[in-house]
Amino acid sequence: MKKVKQILAIIGIVLLVSLYVITLVLALTDDPNTMTVFRASLYCTFLIPVLIWAYTFIYKLLKNNYGSKLSKDITTESSDDETTK
Repeated sequence: MKKVKQILAIIGIVLLVSLYVITLVLALTDDPNTMTVFRASLYCTFLIPVLIWAYTFIYKLLKNNYGSKLSKDITTESSDDETTK
């Protein structure tokens, strides 16, 4: 899980840096769509970290809920097997 988090963090950093570089390049080229791309870049600057946080939060929540239910089911099944023997 640690490797996955590191990879996702690196991907997030690359995405954010590339958004800023693209915005800077378009600002220097005097493109009429510069303001639109800047707004999209600003929007994604907030959206990407929030989505990464939400995905990891939901993953932890589901992992804890299903993991605890699974361990309870296994414990219950094994104790039922021992009492029937």
